[in-house]
Amino acid sequence: MKRIFLVMFILVIFVATVFSYKIGLSLSTLNNPFFVALRDGAIDKAKELGIELIIVDAQDRPSKQLNDIEDLVQQRVDLIIINPTDSDAIVAAVEEANDAKIPVITVDRGSNGGKVVVHIASDNVFGGAMAAKFIAEKLNGKGKVVELVGIPGTSAARDRGLGFETELKKYPGLVLVAKQTANFNRAEGLTVMENLLEAYPDIDAVFAQNDEMALGAIEAIKAAGKLDDIIVVGFDAIPDAIEAVKKGEMAATIAQQPYLMGQLAIQKAFEFLETQTVYIPVELKLVTE
Repeated sequence: MKRIFLVMFILVIFVATVFSYKIGLSLSTLNNPFFVALRDGAIDKAKELGIELIIVDAQDRPSKQLNDIEDLVQQRVDLIIINPTDSDAIVAAVEEANDAKIPVITVDRGSNGGKVVVHIASDNVFGGAMAAKFIAEKLNGKGKVVELVGIPGTSAARDRGLGFETELKKYPGLVLVAKQTANFNRAEGLTVMENLLEAYPDIDAVFAQNDEMALGAIEAIKAAGKLDDIIVVGFDAIPDAIEAVKKGEMAATIAQQPYLMGQLAIQKAFEFLETQTVYIPVELKLVTE
């Protein structure tokens, strides 16, 4: 009898250890290496912490993401991590999770409403400013610039554009002649760039708010025979972009750490579920005088 109780006790401990929590991860798209890396980081950290992770791909469609999150709510997950396709459209989903008493964490892109435990992202405003400063230095403060904009309504598109355009205004000789949306998509980046090259054949630089659009723009610039004349700067540092930088086709890309973002999202989710608070360490400083 004692042996039966011992086996049951071990089984309970095993179950509790293997699946301490069930967490949903809703990604905007897995058709982008950046979010694939984010997913991989989340998977690895979930395995380390013994968390059951349910991953859903919105395929860049806000309506599908809303349905995905409704399903996660129905499955009574312990917490939902959301990478929104649209920072406004996602509000209804966040509020639905709030009503169901399921905590929400956002990653990379924020929500414009609802209650969120913590938002995990790079400093996109600073990254946009870095891109503008790099272009200014490359062009000695003079030239015509175009900007390829990501999905309107996302915090990443808003913040990267804000940082870029604010910094660009510090250089009177640089003119932003056009900014057009290409929805963070490589194929759209190519098409939009083709049109921009017809309208502005004498541009000197392109800032794309992500690498996918930048890589599409490079294809259009190559086809026009202007790769040596136009500087292209992307954002994210996905493997294809790093390769393009090494080949000299892309001037620069602003590096994020999507794998770390995925890991951090799971880590903070676990901390919150364990303690109902989020621990944010601040670097210590040694004072000796």
